[in-house]
Amino acid sequence: MNAIPDVPIPPDLSRRYARTPAGRTWLATLPDLIGRFLDQWDLEPDLEPGALPWNGHGGVVIPVRRRDGQGSQGKGEAAVLKLAFPHEEATREHHALALWGGHGAVRLLAADAGSCALLLERLDACRSLLDVPLDTAVTVWGGVVRQLSVVPDSRPEWREIDHVAARAEQWSDEFPEAWEHLGRPFPRWLLEAALEVCQTRGAVGRRSGKDVLVHADLHYLNVLARPGVPEPATRNPPAGPEQYAAIDPQPMVGEAEFAVAPVLWNRIRELPQQDPGRALLARCADFSAAAGLDAEAARQWSLAREVENALWYASQRHHEGDLARSLWVASTLAGRTLPGLPAPQSLPTPGEAGGIAGGIAGG
Repeated sequence: MNAIPDVPIPPDLSRRYARTPAGRTWLATLPDLIGRFLDQWDLEPDLEPGALPWNGHGGVVIPVRRRDGQGSQGKGEAAVLKLAFPHEEATREHHALALWGGHGAVRLLAADAGSCALLLERLDACRSLLDVPLDTAVTVWGGVVRQLSVVPDSRPEWREIDHVAARAEQWSDEFPEAWEHLGRPFPRWLLEAALEVCQTRGAVGRRSGKDVLVHADLHYLNVLARPGVPEPATRNPPAGPEQYAAIDPQPMVGEAEFAVAPVLWNRIRELPQQDPGRALLARCADFSAAAGLDAEAARQWSLAREVENALWYASQRHHEGDLARSLWVASTLAGRTLPGLPAPQSLPTPGEAGGIAGGIAGG
């Protein structure tokens, strides 16, 4: 191996993973891993002086160029080297990307399953569906989902991916126990609404014959523009789904409607102050229609997924705002917005620390 390159590790990633022994061990190995895969895949870093690599919650993404072959302007092909902290989602990412084959998702160029290292095509990390008007996001997101909804076949990667219906069966067991253990953090009727979804959709999913590959974390920031897509102000005709690609999949197999929830619990500050609950249901219907999905099934899955989120937030410290957001979305989707919650326009977006207290338990 050549000398380890001087690729800086983003400070927020270091802070996050320095909190646990496993995280500190992974951070300590990162420089060697970066050097190993730069050598193995014949890459060179493509960072401006003083620039940091990109990073998400679970890993670092380094812009690189391939030394073999020519890209634009006589330079090697642009790509990114992604190194993720080993966890369940990361170990399955390359399976999903291989199944999609670059259709609707970022193209996989190489993978090392043991270390969760991926070589991917380079997208425009500065431009996502968060940057476009919501009506444009609806159209693009729907088209991306249509591309991602591939039907299972004989390829071995399918065996590594869990089924949505099995997740629903798991929730049927776990939700009541967690709800009791956490001191009943929201009304029983909302818990029962989620359990009904688990029982009905889980059974439907087992016998529907409509299984597809599902990106379960398809929020706005996980859909990036491909290089060269015009800015919205100059775009004519409007952007299409072929100009965007999904990243960071949480792959599952089952009903495609399972994918709708993240576009409902994000960008809720953009809901109108007048009757935001009706607007949330309309958003569910709009995204579902754009993707050719059943809006009622999407509503049901989104309700259950937000109850799962609410239970997780209730188990954490300093997540009162996130808990309030999940309860607002879940109860609104269930048809009975809980009293005592802040207006959605004042709730934190996912990833923000929210310190909102409210009367959300009871009954």
